[in-house]
Amino acid sequence: MTPHQLSGPTVAVAAALDRLPRVVDLLAARADELDRDGAFPYQGIEAVHEAGLLTLTVAERYGGPGAGLADTVRVLGELGRGDASVALVAAMTLLHHAAQARTGAWPDALYGVLLEESRRGPALVNTLRVEPELGTPGRGGLPATVARRTGQGWALTGRKTFCTGAEALAWMAVWARTDEERPRVGTFLVRGDAPGIGIDPIWDHLGMRASASHDVLLDEVLVPEQAAVGLHDAHDAHASHDAPASGDAPASGDPDGPERVAAAWNDLALPALYLGVARAARDWLVGFLHRRTPANLGAPLASLPRFQTAVGEIEARLIGAEEVLTSLARRVDEGDSEAVRRSGPAKLLATRAAISAVEQALALTGNPGLSRGNPLERHHRDVLCGRVHFPQDDVILTAVGRAALERAASGARRRLPQGGPSRIGAA
Repeated sequence: MTPHQLSGPTVAVAAALDRLPRVVDLLAARADELDRDGAFPYQGIEAVHEAGLLTLTVAERYGGPGAGLADTVRVLGELGRGDASVALVAAMTLLHHAAQARTGAWPDALYGVLLEESRRGPALVNTLRVEPELGTPGRGGLPATVARRTGQGWALTGRKTFCTGAEALAWMAVWARTDEERPRVGTFLVRGDAPGIGIDPIWDHLGMRASASHDVLLDEVLVPEQAAVGLHDAHDAHASHDAPASGDAPASGDPDGPERVAAAWNDLALPALYLGVARAARDWLVGFLHRRTPANLGAPLASLPRFQTAVGEIEARLIGAEEVLTSLARRVDEGDSEAVRRSGPAKLLATRAAISAVEQALALTGNPGLSRGNPLERHHRDVLCGRVHFPQDDVILTAVGRAALERAASGARRRLPQGGPSRIGAA
């Protein structure tokens, strides 16, 4: 892996980060209304774009700021504090630009179109991989979405589900298989307004209600030859773990490989937005404890040691998770392979910390915390969505446990005297 050369944030990155607080305030002001209506946050996305945050990870060679993972983690943490749905939609586009910076997977001509659209307004991108029958593709299997060969390229037909930002996407990177005798799988770059694309508005979720993660229907959507990226044999051992341009990126055996680095970006960037949600919950809790003055106490709840200790536990949990994410993100930017390998456990720890912090805040506040008149109830619903992003806990823990057991076994073999167990037995 080529180390990302860091000499401090560029002027463009610094300027965008300076605009973050104003954007977060704007997002927070409308988050409750959008959550109730399940309406897509067009105004919020526009604000993120105008602040230069939506294209923060566009590489310098393309004329962008070239922000790394550490800056991305910071931005998503703050956006999550304002509106988790906006943060999730923005994350998909940021991760896509970052993937292009690392791999150059998009043909220059098509990526140039995306960049031109991004100069005119928000140009959202997302990878569409999940299907109703297949589920999370990171666990294996081939897509039911089929690319049929035509004289000019391909025609895509299929259904994708949980497509974050579906109704507002400028581009869709669709994971599909070809109809060839020996099928191949890969990513097909599709314009969001291409003929044959339909949006089935079925998203009615517990959390992230404004993310418009609807189903996308593709009916003979024409895709030019050059818009088919990374096609490879579907029968290859790794075909079912095809690395997307962004989104659910699986781990690969090579810790320095592009698939594993892509996974590290996802592992560290997405939990950051959920820590932002937990930070917003903590902020509301602190305000509530200062305002709440029971008649029999005659003083705010914030004055009681029990509540001070509980808030301290929440704060300590969030500080620890934030330090893990930011430290590893910085090391990934510097090309540290060990940091890349540790991104999965970091995702698990950060997501669990965010969820447990919000749950503890609910336990402290009782009925007021569960009231829809207060944002804590929304933060709780949103933060629970951190569990659904691949890899899920069982995948991470199995991989980490297996690696630890293999290291132990390898160490034991190295410590055995010549002749191994038979000589020990003979003694």
